[in-house]
Amino acid sequence: MSFPRPAEDEVDRLVAAWRQERPDLDVSPLEVLSRVSRLSRHLERERRAAFSAHDMESWEFDVLTALRRAGKPYELSPGALLRATLVTSGTMTNRIDRLAAAGLVTRNPDPEDRRGVLVRLTAAGLARVDAAFTDLLRRERELLAGLGQHERQALAGLLRTLLVPFDASAENAGAHHPPMGRA
Repeated sequence: MSFPRPAEDEVDRLVAAWRQERPDLDVSPLEVLSRVSRLSRHLERERRAAFSAHDMESWEFDVLTALRRAGKPYELSPGALLRATLVTSGTMTNRIDRLAAAGLVTRNPDPEDRRGVLVRLTAAGLARVDAAFTDLLRRERELLAGLGQHERQALAGLLRTLLVPFDASAENAGAHHPPMGRA
């Protein structure tokens, strides 16, 4: 599938300059990866704006969306939250404390483990995360507005192809990359 070439962008200018200065190097990876990097920065700005509009930090969004995705009653153990958000135990404890103090989550005894607790979204937490997620999706749709449905699907498939080896390598090594405001 070929796409019409849009107007020149900053990466085109960067690549042209490197080709002029270093004709001995194949700088073609920059054509893809510099665009991915620049797009990532734009996406991060939009995400911060969406979270800020709902008085939320990205780490709060990560925890609250993990609980929201769990489905009713929107609760998980701290261990499950650790796995979902890829932070340390101490960091998660601090985050749960802060979210509980803000009235966005509660800690409840785990009925299946007398020593355990379950973290549950409150009605306020549910309302806030739903509003932030709705706003985030609106902003992300705007970022993709220049692409048609088929182009978005093709791009998603190509990006998946690039990411799968990284994800598999991280899983095999037992290492995880930090979350990036994921939904």
